[in-house]
Amino acid sequence: MAKHDHRRVIAIDGPAAAGKTTVAKELADSLGILLFDTGSLYRSVTLRSLRKGADLNDEQAIAKQAKKAKIKLKAPSIEDGRSADVMLDGEDVTWAIRQPDVDANVSKVAAYPTVREALLEVQRENADGSAVVMVGRDIGTVVTPDAGTKIYLDATVEERARRRYQDMRRQGEDMDYISVLEELRERDFKDSTRATAPLRVADDAIHIKTDGLDVEDIVGQIEKIVREQWASIA
Repeated sequence: MAKHDHRRVIAIDGPAAAGKTTVAKELADSLGILLFDTGSLYRSVTLRSLRKGADLNDEQAIAKQAKKAKIKLKAPSIEDGRSADVMLDGEDVTWAIRQPDVDANVSKVAAYPTVREALLEVQRENADGSAVVMVGRDIGTVVTPDAGTKIYLDATVEERARRRYQDMRRQGEDMDYISVLEELRERDFKDSTRATAPLRVADDAIHIKTDGLDVEDIVGQIEKIVREQWASIA
C-alpha cells in the first residue's frame, strides 16, 4: 500500500443524518479547505448500477460498475444547498444520488468488499498531503486511520429521522416521518453489522452528540480542536 501523509485530514464519521455533511461543509468553508464526501462515491456507484440494470445482489456486477464509473467531486457551481458538484461519467448527479431508490440500496452496495476496495485508494490519494475534510462512515477507521483529526458525530435515531424528513420535504419528496425513521433504523443496522468496514467509533475519535446543538456550536468545537492539532505539526 502506498505511503500517505494524512496529518491534516479531518475525518468525520457517523450514522446517516447525523449532520456530518452540513457540519463538514461549514468547517471546510471556515478553514478554507476541500470538502470530500466519500458517501457520494458509493451513492454514485449505486445510481450507476440502478441505471445500468445491474443486479444489486451480485457483488461482482456492482464491483464492475464501481471500476467503470468516472466519479469526480468539484467545488459547488450552483448555490442550491449542495456541498460539492458530484459528477458521474460527465453528468451532474449531485441530487440524483440523494433520491429514495439510491437511499434504499446504497448500504448494500457500500457493504461489498470489492466495491470498497475499488474506491479506497481514490479516497486516500485525494487526501494525501492535503488539508481536507473527509466525510463518511469508515474514514477514521479504514480509509485514513492515520488522520490527524478524527470526529464521530452522532444523534438519536429520532432526531436524525426528523432532520432527514425535513430535508426531503424541502426537496419535494413525499414521504412520511415514520417511514423515514424505520428506514434509518434499518440503515443503522446494516451499516453497523456489515462484515467489511462496519460503522464504529475509532478508538482515538472525539465523539460529539449533536442533539440540541446548533451547527455553529459543533463547527466551533471541531475547528478549535483542528487548529490546536495543526499547530503541533512541524
